[in-house]
Amino acid sequence: MSTPTARPGAPIAPADQVAEHLAAVEGLYALLPALRAVGDRLIDVYRRGGRLYTFGNGGSAADAQHLAGELIGRYLRERRPLPAVSLVTDPTVVSCIGNDFSFDEVFARQIQALATPGDMVIAFTTSGRSPNVVRGLQEARDRGAVTVLFAGGTADGMPAGEHADFALVAPATTTARIQETHLTLLHLLSEHVDAWAAGAGGTGDDATTAPHDDRQETAAV
Repeated sequence: MSTPTARPGAPIAPADQVAEHLAAVEGLYALLPALRAVGDRLIDVYRRGGRLYTFGNGGSAADAQHLAGELIGRYLRERRPLPAVSLVTDPTVVSCIGNDFSFDEVFARQIQALATPGDMVIAFTTSGRSPNVVRGLQEARDRGAVTVLFAGGTADGMPAGEHADFALVAPATTTARIQETHLTLLHLLSEHVDAWAAGAGGTGDDATTAPHDDRQETAAV
């Protein structure tokens, strides 16, 4: 579906926005196998005592916080808290790194301090090109963590994708639609892990495969 266009400052018709949203959500069916693979891998990380780190900028920072909250708290079920840390929530750390080093290093520096082999790192970016996100994923992979990218548009030529073991590329081109699909995907991921952690069976209890080194398991529309 083509992206609605408008004159600068002119409103885009709500009906056009809804139609674009529905087309983007419809495209998520193609991402479900990759999403399940990410969920199974995160379950394996938790089984082995690892933890999840998330980050992003702006609205993507909110998504990073949202996912961490769903895992530490709960999604739908009573179950144990799952270790997840959002790297966007400490203004002292973020401003210190930005001031003393550069804003490009605000996530990589924290990953260097915290992440260990066997952890998972999930980055949210609508463009897949934010320099600090690219550096964060690069550092995470260098440290042996499993790297996951939530992005939008197309994976071709996307710098962040070069450092992602798994890439979930939303089938949309406008920032708002990408963020809306990211919200849906993070809820689906939360459900997958939540059911396993609560012992619901089926969703996660059968995810017993050992860690593997397959790189760039990308699903894009």
